[in-house]
Amino acid sequence: MSIPTQWTPTHGDAYRPVPYRPERMSAAESLVRAAELRERMGRRRTVRQFSPDPVPEQVVRDAIACAATAPSGAHQQPWTFVLVKDAGVRRRIRAAAEEEEQLSYAGRLGEEWLAALRPLGTDEVKPHLTDAPALIVVFQQRYWLGEDGEKRKHYYVDESVGIAVGMLLSALHLSGLAALVHTPSPMRFLSEVLGRPVNEKAFAVIPVGYPAPDCEVPDLVRKSLDQVLVEV
Repeated sequence: MSIPTQWTPTHGDAYRPVPYRPERMSAAESLVRAAELRERMGRRRTVRQFSPDPVPEQVVRDAIACAATAPSGAHQQPWTFVLVKDAGVRRRIRAAAEEEEQLSYAGRLGEEWLAALRPLGTDEVKPHLTDAPALIVVFQQRYWLGEDGEKRKHYYVDESVGIAVGMLLSALHLSGLAALVHTPSPMRFLSEVLGRPVNEKAFAVIPVGYPAPDCEVPDLVRKSLDQVLVEV
């Protein structure tokens, strides 16, 4: 087994390929695993009512590690995951988020966006930010910033971080935890509260935990496969 090495910027390095020979899964096993995964992911729901019960921290760390395996533009891995467990910091995030949300729901969003949100039952009150025992605040690195102030542009940042967040949600769900993607707008306060560097921009806040005993979710129907798949 190879020993993991610390990542350093590879900008301008020569191409150095290494062998990749994963074990090929049989068609029969692949079908079984795909069906099981489809069924398990079909049970995933966005949760806004969380139990305060603690969750195994290593499960969350492992889910973040899974997210960090996501593909990224030029393999620049332009993400930072801030795991917020401190109750005081979570209260500060909630207070700042609700201040922005009050403006949004009071008219900043516009009626069309508010109408789209209405079936979800959301409003400016965000108890999930303090009820959930942990928050994962995802930041996108708009550029690499060296210790000496050197900058190098990152590419396909939105796409890369979006894929990583999708993998994070999947990993959390498959590990038995519930989550929510919260995107207060604007989100500059997150950089200030969490002391992030100038090259990072907040992308999403993800509360993580177990659903509350009285948790409810909207009565929604997902599009069927034939509504989202086009085969040519």
